[in-house]
Amino acid sequence: MVLPRHIAIIMDGNGRWAKKRGLSRIIGHRSGAKVADAVTEACAKKGIEALTLYTFSTENWKRPKEEVEALMGLIERTLRENFDKIKKNNIRFNVIGRLDELSPSLRELIQQMMRESASNTGMTLTLALNYGGRQEILDAVKKACTKDIVSWQEEDFEKLLYTTDLPDPDLVIRTSGEMRLSNFLLWQSAYSEIYVTDTLWPDFNAGELEKALKEYEKRERRFGE
Repeated sequence: MVLPRHIAIIMDGNGRWAKKRGLSRIIGHRSGAKVADAVTEACAKKGIEALTLYTFSTENWKRPKEEVEALMGLIERTLRENFDKIKKNNIRFNVIGRLDELSPSLRELIQQMMRESASNTGMTLTLALNYGGRQEILDAVKKACTKDIVSWQEEDFEKLLYTTDLPDPDLVIRTSGEMRLSNFLLWQSAYSEIYVTDTLWPDFNAGELEKALKEYEKRERRFGE
């Protein structure tokens, strides 16, 4: 099977999954976190070079305060619980987004995990946390304004993006059937193959991942040629 080097996933549908079952949205998010852990392991075992998970967008702050606080607590707790597993599986941990707007304890944990896994040689797991594609481009433009950019090419600008050390995603997976990128990796996804499934994220599993990879294998990537 021809595998993508980099898979990016828009993990959508936690709330709808919970609502269908008469459960609270945070229970949906907890179920989604377990799926993220399982998919990370599956991708690492398959030899995928990089996996990026859209964990919390800049727009998600607009949700009810109680949900946002519960989500942030869940993210921090899940990272602490999975830290040893990440190191054991030789995964390099990475986070992209406006991290300065996160809580001090979460920022400290992220920095520790990135530092202690930096020398790992397996898959790079990236969480897009407080991330927005437009915001990323804007932040890069602000940096570019301090430089002489008259002779710059695309690759020069890309060095200012959050993803400077990652290949562009070959495959973007979106769950829950929504047909949009939702401000996710806008620059990097210019020629990504997009796979949309109606499956809600808490129901996504190894079999669903396999379907996406088989569909990817059928695609003919032309990059505008």
